[in-house]
Amino acid sequence: MRFLGNVLATIVGLFIFCMIFFFGIILIGAIAGSGDSETVSVKSNSVIELDLSKINYDYAGKTNYDDMPFLNDKDKHDGLFDVINAIEYAKTDSDIKGISILNNFSNLGMAQTKALRDALEDFKKSGKFIYSYADVYSQKDYYLNSVANTIYLNPIGELEFKGLSAELMFFKDLQEKSGVKMEVIRHGKYKSAVEPFLENKMSDANREQTTQLLTSVWNSVVTDVAASRKISVARLNQVADGLLARTPQMAKAEKLIDVIAYEDVYHNDIKKALKVAADEDYEKVLIEDYAEKVASTSKDYSTKDKIAIIYAQGEIGSGEGDVNLIGEGAMRRSLQEARADKNVKSVVLRIDSPGGSALTSELIWREIELTKKVKPIVVSMGNYAASGGYYIACNANKIFAEANTITGSIGVFGVLPNFTVAADKIGLDIEQVKTHTNAAGYSPFMPLDENYRGFAQEGVEKIYSTFVNRVAAGRKLTFEQVDAIGQGRVWSGQDALRIGLVDKIGGMDEAIKEAAKLGKTSKYRIQNFPEYEKSFEDVLAQFGFAQSRQAIIKEEIGEQNYKVLQQIKQMTNQKGVQARMAYELKIN
Repeated sequence: MRFLGNVLATIVGLFIFCMIFFFGIILIGAIAGSGDSETVSVKSNSVIELDLSKINYDYAGKTNYDDMPFLNDKDKHDGLFDVINAIEYAKTDSDIKGISILNNFSNLGMAQTKALRDALEDFKKSGKFIYSYADVYSQKDYYLNSVANTIYLNPIGELEFKGLSAELMFFKDLQEKSGVKMEVIRHGKYKSAVEPFLENKMSDANREQTTQLLTSVWNSVVTDVAASRKISVARLNQVADGLLARTPQMAKAEKLIDVIAYEDVYHNDIKKALKVAADEDYEKVLIEDYAEKVASTSKDYSTKDKIAIIYAQGEIGSGEGDVNLIGEGAMRRSLQEARADKNVKSVVLRIDSPGGSALTSELIWREIELTKKVKPIVVSMGNYAASGGYYIACNANKIFAEANTITGSIGVFGVLPNFTVAADKIGLDIEQVKTHTNAAGYSPFMPLDENYRGFAQEGVEKIYSTFVNRVAAGRKLTFEQVDAIGQGRVWSGQDALRIGLVDKIGGMDEAIKEAAKLGKTSKYRIQNFPEYEKSFEDVLAQFGFAQSRQAIIKEEIGEQNYKVLQQIKQMTNQKGVQARMAYELKIN
């Protein structure tokens, strides 16, 4: 017994030691992180290095922990619009002479890339240079880099310029082989968005709408490249069609690049532009550091009027939400705070979302409706503002979208995973006992009851009707007009302008200017929302083996197979009626 007691005491002691060590590390990190960090020093004759590898979101976010305030985030400044604001500031910063885009690999979407590209185009008007170098240019990265004054490519590098394509996954055969069936409840005419669950190939109508979407997005891209490189759109389409810029020599012959050289030549040319000796290094500052400096030194807190920017990015779901999930908690609280603050003259709602929970979309819509009665709301659409993402946009005073934004997808559906066949294959039998006809509701291990299907269909039809009515009222259209362009169809921002789903083509800057105009203010500062509220349990959830397990699975089965697995997991986890794009439209 003494031996067992000693063993137990040792285990308890080790556990207590590990917990003390764990919390000690957190506390030390929090104390170290809470100290005043030194402001980044930018030396004269400097060049900004535009490394976008860590820039993923429009808004970097801020998280507060009620029960552990020492863990609260300090303001982050590594979001896309922090970068754009820094580039704007750099135009008049005498210490900054130019921007270097070196081997840039961006995770930004097409609309985000467009917003950043516009900022770089504006930066060039100051007379300062933008140089670009890459060993390999992907098509999206070339789209951004094509804004540069001089474009360099490694002598044995590659340039991708081939037009756009989209891949859609279909799960019908997978369902039949696995025995896991997805029961789809949808609006009667709502077809293309649920095809992946019901078919093993694309319908003609879906292919037509996807082709139109890609063509519209491509036209936006190629128009910008044509203007920057002084090449006709017709010739660029010929280049893309024949892959006529696939080698450095071919790319230069087609005027897509300027110089074929190694990286050392690139740096030497920057030195020449800065009038720095060949045997000396030139001064550089990372865009993240520069954005931090600009954010901490350029704000004028004496300005009373404010415009609130509320970022809605990620899928729409229940709960608090975070930097990549739109939850009703953070969104509704942000709208309420902006509404109650007399100094906030107007609100810009920045949306980058493919949609999600219809219920949460309705809750956010309601909060926007209440806010709009007090002060104007302007929407700025990013990469996506589709389905639920459009639901929360439709009642704004004004809607701005980029030409290559993906929006619309006005439709709802429900997906119920059914394991009846799979259970039968492995010899699993299920029996039910109930007191009333509909007491059992839905069971994934029983065939879908027709009564339940009827009730679920009724719910979907009701939400679809509500969605269409919300859009009709917000956009001043009839129910029939919205229904004709709804039913799950996606549109580019350019096409959405034509059919009345958005008001103007433009980015965040134009949306802010419109918000200032509607809010009747000319001198204002920006206040960003949301600030996410988390608890100690949320901190603990971040630790453990979740990330490492995902990394192991991804390594074992490969990136593409892992994405398939994630999509299946996502389908089985969906709860309630969904106002979202039911499939992932991957544009290449």
